[in-house]
Amino acid sequence: MNRERLTLERIKRFTCSNGKRQDFLWDSEMPRLAVRATAAGAKAFIFETKLERKTIRMTIGDAAVWTLEAARNEARRLQTLVDTGNDPRIAKAEKLADTAAKQEAARCADMPALEVWHEYIEARRSRWSEKHLADHFKVSKEGGELRTRGRRPGESDKTQPGSLRPLLLLPLSEITADRVKAWLQDEAAKRPTHARLTFALLRAFLNWCSDSPEYRSLAHSDACTARLAKNELPKKAAKNDCMQREQLPAWFGAVRRIGNPVVSAYLQAALLTGARREELALLTWENLDFQWKAINIRDKVDGERIIPLTPYVASLLAPLPRRTMMVDGKQVANPWVFSSPAAESGRLQEPRIGHNKALSAAGLPELSIHGLRRSFGTLAEWVECPAGVSAQIMGHKPSATAEKHYRVRPLDLLRMWHTKIEGWILEQAGIEQPAEDAKPGLRVINA
Repeated sequence: MNRERLTLERIKRFTCSNGKRQDFLWDSEMPRLAVRATAAGAKAFIFETKLERKTIRMTIGDAAVWTLEAARNEARRLQTLVDTGNDPRIAKAEKLADTAAKQEAARCADMPALEVWHEYIEARRSRWSEKHLADHFKVSKEGGELRTRGRRPGESDKTQPGSLRPLLLLPLSEITADRVKAWLQDEAAKRPTHARLTFALLRAFLNWCSDSPEYRSLAHSDACTARLAKNELPKKAAKNDCMQREQLPAWFGAVRRIGNPVVSAYLQAALLTGARREELALLTWENLDFQWKAINIRDKVDGERIIPLTPYVASLLAPLPRRTMMVDGKQVANPWVFSSPAAESGRLQEPRIGHNKALSAAGLPELSIHGLRRSFGTLAEWVECPAGVSAQIMGHKPSATAEKHYRVRPLDLLRMWHTKIEGWILEQAGIEQPAEDAKPGLRVINA
């Protein structure tokens, strides 16, 4: 072992021997200290000793940066750790980890909550419906995109930022109860219903942050309390929009005149099946069985349910166009019954626009898409349909012991009542119901 008292001049003259990848010049004053020279010309102070009969070596630092005295002091400190039974490599790793943790904490404290929001969406998106996911993107969008539709006279042709974005641009630690209260007061004054939805999304987000070890110390879990919502949001009124029997002729007349056959069929099917908005929108051609007259619906509660495909609904759905769509740069068959070539998803996204125009043209009061579902349940009583039958068709959970445990209705029984309900509604609208054994029309192929 080449050992000399290290000096600046000796270190400067020291080079790696020919044919070697590295060479060492050991210090006689601090025996555990050496200068390592590599074939590439680099020089560094290193520390080498034994711990539990095993050799350990650590790099102290670049010889051009560290002074000789500082290197000797560091070697003495490291030897002291070894003498007390501690591995200096572990101590160094722990120090680096602690420094990295502090740096990450500082970064998280300063970065906008919007970055955490996107992380939250990615962590939860597999558990959410398509609509719930779209709501999160909508309330946090940047804004500024050009409007393609829905602009009122005098309004800007650019979209506004999402209602939650001003809060999300703040650091997570600054989203406090006072800030949320001020934001909620402003939102509730403009759009109380939307403010209620946005507040619920924000509360779920902050709860997730509170459960996350990375963001727990930054999130204010008390920023969205139930008391705040109760005090700042107007009382939620139960909706009771429902179509009356005498309104059926005007409604069907206006809806059947809608230029888009997909929207027209969707609205009529919504009324005649009582299905939820997204349950019907997510209907695929594989869910329809024209032979056995059945529809397999993705049930919001139970995962799926099978309801009858009644004669008139079958005649509405069968002629709808089958289209193609681009997926990952490839042209594939569009699976959706209510397809849309303009939508990125390939399916109908917003039936309310056409519906509202039809209501206005018919001189009818406002009626939501969910109001069509409510109308089905109400109009079914005109044919004295058992409440359990209409509830099963609509996908309501059984509410009585007899319904839960002693009623197993086959599809044929549901079909008998469902066909009666459809026939009565069509009769009131002045529309003839197709015969049950009538074959639905051919579907139009439209690429």
